[in-house]
Amino acid sequence: MPAPAILFPADPLNPKRPDPHFAWEARTLRELGGEQHLVDHDALLAGDAAEAVRRVPRGCGPLWYRGWMIPSARYADFGRALAERGATLLTTPAGYAAAHELPGWYGVFEGATPPSSWIPLPPATARPGPEQLAAAVEQLGGRGPAIVKDYVKSRKHEWNEACYVPELSDLASVGQVVGRFVELQGEFLAGGVVLRRFEEFAPGGLAPAGLPDAGAAQVPGGRPGNGGTGERAAEARVWWLDGEPVLVGPHPDTPGQACEPDLSVVRPLVRRLGCRFVTTDLASRADGSGWRVVEVGDGQVSELPRGIDVSGLLTSLIAA
Repeated sequence: MPAPAILFPADPLNPKRPDPHFAWEARTLRELGGEQHLVDHDALLAGDAAEAVRRVPRGCGPLWYRGWMIPSARYADFGRALAERGATLLTTPAGYAAAHELPGWYGVFEGATPPSSWIPLPPATARPGPEQLAAAVEQLGGRGPAIVKDYVKSRKHEWNEACYVPELSDLASVGQVVGRFVELQGEFLAGGVVLRRFEEFAPGGLAPAGLPDAGAAQVPGGRPGNGGTGERAAEARVWWLDGEPVLVGPHPDTPGQACEPDLSVVRPLVRRLGCRFVTTDLASRADGSGWRVVEVGDGQVSELPRGIDVSGLLTSLIAA
């Protein structure tokens, strides 16, 4: 079987070159002797998967993707369109959804990650009803602080408005935060609403004011650290390929923080999940009781911190 190539999003202004956000990865891949192809991410999101993969050579074999997030349904279209051209995504649509969306990975990591409950929302649904929210709150014990997110992302930069719930027993406050979150997410709401119990993690510094979420990033389930003070947890992002860590670095939001997480608990869980290429975001509990899984993500759409050496990661991907 030929060595896998890597797909990158094309620059919308010049479709013959990679999107500038991923140009440094593409350049490193070329220096390593790897093969790359370009896809039209905008066409994929618009539902035209055939147009999105038009520049991918027929019969090119196995492929990884490294780029912007793709909704799970669109990823399945992506896989079918590539298969019609004789190419195979090494992360299957089922594997992508399992790592990309919290309900897909939570059952495996339950106990190692903050307790969570969720409410599926069909695309046309405005927001969860009071009874649905009360049931989700009850699953978390009915009391204590929590954060709100969807199956993929939070709005941690609207912390007090659309993310943090100081007390779950105040159902009116829960409904207000959830409603604002759903309103702000709009058409980009992924899957449904998730409530995750808030946990205090060891701080690692101040988050840059107004830092936006990177488009490819799997943002944490809230802002771990000191609820609302601006402190960021000392958080690590670990990249796993076939159950083995191939890159350990800081979270992209805080690239200057050095972390050395204990992987003894998370390693068997990643293997049990069974997805080939995933990331785990880890933070240490403030009370010193160990590391927790803040988020799991598909490695194809997880953000890399600027300045990190990606040669080992890319070498592993094209040798897989």
